[in-house]
Amino acid sequence: MNKKKWLVAGIAMLSAVTLAACSNNSSKQSGTEKSVSLPATYNASGKATAAGNNSTLKIAEVNDAPFTGISSPTLASNAEDSDVFAPGGTQWGQINTLFNVGKNYKIINGGMANQKLDRKAKTATITLRKDARWSNGAKVTAKDVEYPYEIIGNKKTTSQQYSSDYAAIKGMAAYHAGKAKTISGITYPDGQNGRTVVIHFTKMSPAMQYEGNSFIWASVEPYEYFKNVPISKLASSPQVRKHPIFTGPYKLDKVVQGESTSWSPNKYFYGKQPQVKHITIQVVSSNNIVSAFSSKKYDFAAGGPDIVMPSSQYPKVKALKSYTVTGVPQMGYSYFGFNVGHMNTKTGLNVMDKNAKMSNKNLRKAMLYAVDMDAVSKKFGHGMTWRANTLIPPTFKNVYNAKAPGFKYNMKKAKSLLNKAGYKKQGKWRTDPNGKKLTIHFGGMSGSAATEAEYQYYMQQWRKAGLNVKMTTGKPMEMNSFYSTIQKPSQNKIDVWTGAWSTSSEPTPTQIYGVDAPYNMGHFVTKKNTQLLNSLNSNKAWNAKYRAQQFKKWQSYMNSQAAYGPEQFSMSWTPVNHRVKGYNVNADNNNFWSDLSLTAANPK
Repeated sequence: MNKKKWLVAGIAMLSAVTLAACSNNSSKQSGTEKSVSLPATYNASGKATAAGNNSTLKIAEVNDAPFTGISSPTLASNAEDSDVFAPGGTQWGQINTLFNVGKNYKIINGGMANQKLDRKAKTATITLRKDARWSNGAKVTAKDVEYPYEIIGNKKTTSQQYSSDYAAIKGMAAYHAGKAKTISGITYPDGQNGRTVVIHFTKMSPAMQYEGNSFIWASVEPYEYFKNVPISKLASSPQVRKHPIFTGPYKLDKVVQGESTSWSPNKYFYGKQPQVKHITIQVVSSNNIVSAFSSKKYDFAAGGPDIVMPSSQYPKVKALKSYTVTGVPQMGYSYFGFNVGHMNTKTGLNVMDKNAKMSNKNLRKAMLYAVDMDAVSKKFGHGMTWRANTLIPPTFKNVYNAKAPGFKYNMKKAKSLLNKAGYKKQGKWRTDPNGKKLTIHFGGMSGSAATEAEYQYYMQQWRKAGLNVKMTTGKPMEMNSFYSTIQKPSQNKIDVWTGAWSTSSEPTPTQIYGVDAPYNMGHFVTKKNTQLLNSLNSNKAWNAKYRAQQFKKWQSYMNSQAAYGPEQFSMSWTPVNHRVKGYNVNADNNNFWSDLSLTAANPK
């Protein structure tokens, strides 16, 4: 899976999810409880029927705001867009993806393209299959493989995907700086309309072996369809918003902006033909999703390995007789972010501001120790969520730092940190170290009742520690408004927030926390952080033991700095209706949509 750090494809796909009450991962918790064990597949009894397959598969996109509607994986920046356009790809959420993957997301042959790495020559050769076509019948070309890099690296792009890792491509840094019109390190042995692309690197990385890495983009963009639109205006173009084309098993029939998408089989698809003739994906709020399933309006929830079903509703959903609950550890986590700087729009680099309100790391640590995430997860999680201890999910067993303690609740320690840092009480509230009035603005997205109850709890705890914390705008924010605020290069409306990342199948976090990462919305930057991030994909990192060691060092370092604090891990789960056959969100299912079939004309 490509990185859904909120986004899709590539490495950084952020999940603009409904936070708090639904975060992600399984295995053993860092808190007090163990997560519930769920199957990753469901297969209805009986045979698929013509009436079933000729009907409409109904999927719920659980979200408390309209989806943005950016269909391009290169330009999208939230998981919701990935979800509603998912039938345009083969794996769940991997729109226009190039590669097939194995169980651990290692790239294998057999997809729309094959990849060959040459460490000695420092090249990656990508070869398209002969019958790869777009849903409008156009041939997928080598230029379509290259064009995402132009979109990502363009100086005027709206893509959030660029990071220093892409500078390993020869000529990318010059292109990104506006000093070159093309990327010299990407070549076409049989021409732009051919099937082969060779990418020339200054260094090779072990991450390149896995889909979702931050060096090789894992999807295509339709150059001929896009070429007359300036890259700066591509995200708002009809080609992206109203009439997008895809390479997957389904073509888009209709998009109702912010509300739903409708699909039918793509006759030009190169692979296994889909069996279900119609699909609809519709936004449903977290407060209404249980009643919707109770009324049998939907077959399952969208998201695959990144579903955001409200964990507080798990007991009610589990009791539904016409559904079986499935789930996998989510490749993501929710977190507390602190605004500690800004992005220099001229250089494209994040900068720490020593005078920023949240610049004192003991203030940040105190706020993390003041909230009892074990208690929150126990109250609302029902085994679907638990306290996170690092910024790498435990589903990445080889690199996850299980020994990191994280921020286990300790109000005494929180108050001590504040006292030592000079945040002294004057009356009810603490002042800053200079004796000036201190008001901290907290941002959170509107969500389920449980989510908003968590927000109130956080503020209650921070106030108990003596900090005057108020919600930005006085209440939870609509998702798109929330992210448009914290994504600004410089902002002072939100000092601390809760958000969630749905990470990539290759967990390198450079595109979230790097010095030049647009997703580094708190603008945390240090030499040590840059060194550690770079070490994850250095030449030494081809040694798996060294790479794991560096990942664990990075996790401990980030906890020591507390510019981003881990909140919760979660399970990704959904009920699946008993008319659905072939539901399978395992990593190595490269035919998610084509494998689905239905035994009845309506949800049972």
